[in-house]
Amino acid sequence: MMQKKADIDSVRTWVEIDKKAIAHNYRLFRKFIGKGPKLLGVVKSNAYGHNLKEFSKELERLGIDWLGVDSITEGLSIRGEKIRKPILVLGHTLPALFETARDNNISITISSFAMLEALRKVFHKKKSKKIINIHIKVDTGMHRQGFQLEELTELMRVLQDPANKKIFNIEGLFTHFAEAKNPRAGDTTRRQIKEFEIWLKTFHDAGINPIAHASATGGTLLYPKAHFDMVRVGIGMYGLWPSREAEEYLTHRLKLAPVLSWKAVVSEIKNIKKGERVGYDLTEMLMRNTRLAVIPIGYWHGFPRLLSGRGRVLIHGQSARVLGRVSMDMIVVDVTDIPKAKVGDIATLIGSDKKTEINAGEMAAFAATTHYEIVTRLNPLMKKIYK
Repeated sequence: MMQKKADIDSVRTWVEIDKKAIAHNYRLFRKFIGKGPKLLGVVKSNAYGHNLKEFSKELERLGIDWLGVDSITEGLSIRGEKIRKPILVLGHTLPALFETARDNNISITISSFAMLEALRKVFHKKKSKKIINIHIKVDTGMHRQGFQLEELTELMRVLQDPANKKIFNIEGLFTHFAEAKNPRAGDTTRRQIKEFEIWLKTFHDAGINPIAHASATGGTLLYPKAHFDMVRVGIGMYGLWPSREAEEYLTHRLKLAPVLSWKAVVSEIKNIKKGERVGYDLTEMLMRNTRLAVIPIGYWHGFPRLLSGRGRVLIHGQSARVLGRVSMDMIVVDVTDIPKAKVGDIATLIGSDKKTEINAGEMAAFAATTHYEIVTRLNPLMKKIYK
């Protein structure tokens, strides 16, 4: 799909977001989970680098049930775009922002007695008729946020205190799986599901009927029993698999569509003789007379420094290897074998060019990290073109 020339005339590098791919992934997950569970689209961390506001608006247009953000700041950002879907803050909320959350109808995560006490201190003298919606986070084995099972009795005592019922509404109960991305590591996830079911039964027995949710993308795809009342789909909504193991296990059944492409212009081309060295610290010697192309992106933009000497870009559908060090704002690539390459051409850093593709997973492998980090660390100042 071609970008409009007017969109890129004034930028050296940009990110393209394919709205048809967003719709494809949304419909795939909606069909996969069936008519029962609600679907929460996780748009935290600037929508995994895809632009929080625009991506949230696309999901709302498609019919998403909930949106999940990391912070009140992100929640307010999309509320400011007139998004009316329920929003859940998955991360920590500072007590100073409890009233802001309540007043903007943003639900927050409560994961400790300290947070419950902070709620009481903030609201117990307030005379507002509005109460704050909370989702109780329980730790079933991930050991990050969440109440421990041994705290269940005390937690129920606090939640059932009549005074607290005037402060908050227990809207949800949730947990997070530690290994649900790997179909071969099922024992841990099954133990977590069983423990979560203990929590859920205790809440139901007490007359509390929250929205129960446990599965992120991996759990949604690999553990249908853990769909409960709602699933939280993040990485899959962007057309990326939660893990290589999940992709190998399910790729014959499901086809995710990557949403993001990253491109830049070729800013300079020059010929350098065999034996010369390239880049900072002259780390790479040229083994032949070489035609170089300069591309004005670097690690500031999100192209990892670990791709020095081994990453690649696509120009005219052909691979051009990175030569020497990745700089803050520039890389140099070898276009000796791409005679058509010229100043002004488009280089693809992530995405497809003709029949060749570079995906975020390949870049992550060279950088010894995960594709989650690659896309979320794309510089948010780079222009995002939704098309």
